[in-house]
Amino acid sequence: MRLAIGSKQVSPGAARLRALPGRSCAVILLTLLALAAAAPPAVQAAPSTFGPVIGSAILCRSGLDNAYFHDYLVNAFGPSYKHEGGAYWFKAEGTLWGAPVTDIMISDDTSELVFVAAVADTTPDKLEESIRNAVGVRHLSVDNSRYPVRASNPGSKIVYFKTKSKIYCAKYKPLPVGR
Repeated sequence: MRLAIGSKQVSPGAARLRALPGRSCAVILLTLLALAAAAPPAVQAAPSTFGPVIGSAILCRSGLDNAYFHDYLVNAFGPSYKHEGGAYWFKAEGTLWGAPVTDIMISDDTSELVFVAAVADTTPDKLEESIRNAVGVRHLSVDNSRYPVRASNPGSKIVYFKTKSKIYCAKYKPLPVGR
């Protein structure tokens, strides 16, 4: 039995051989799509507004509205990669005040505090120096411990976070409207 493909007559074996590359490509494509879906999301580069928006909030130079910052970070970096400790954690590839930042945290609604925080891939001493040189805000040690907390006049704090630094601004939530 011969099949007609186009204007030519071919045997069933030849027809199967011609269809094989198309099937192979489809299988390879489906495999690649499955692997891409299973891979962790790539870290997205920070938008140009990252420093002014997130940096100002972390330095307590702007109002804190966790819903606003959550939306901003979802739009900039995609969904949070974890939700723990009363915060949504976002992977970020960017810099604040010249220091590399790896994570941004935004408070959820379970805490009486609203906060915005960042993990910087540098020591607290170097982060404080970067902030002071970039925007003039000083963070002074509030104790004489081995790992002192550093605080600024507006209220931001720098603390040790393993081998890195965590900087944050935390404020009490305002009362709901009508109280």
